[in-house]
Amino acid sequence: MDNKPETEIEAAVFRRFISHLQEHKEVQNIELMLLADFCRNCLAKWYTSAAEEQGVAIDYEQAREIVYGMPYKEWKDKFQQEATPEQLAAYNQKQLNKN
Repeated sequence: MDNKPETEIEAAVFRRFISHLQEHKEVQNIELMLLADFCRNCLAKWYTSAAEEQGVAIDYEQAREIVYGMPYKEWKDKFQQEATPEQLAAYNQKQLNKN
């Protein structure tokens, strides 16, 4: 497979993945971090970094709006729940284990 179809396929998969996350707002970022070691904010950081590598100026807030499908503050106000003490403890332990 040459690069063009591969890149188009990867782009389509990424768009579907972002759409899936946007459809499943009940999935909290803390849960993604605990299970998969990334969250929507990580995706936005990766998006910003990839854009920069291509010479495209997209800042972090623009990238978060792409990932969340709306401004981050709006998503946070509507959909983000407080992390439970158990989730925070698990996250902190995971961070300690990385180091």
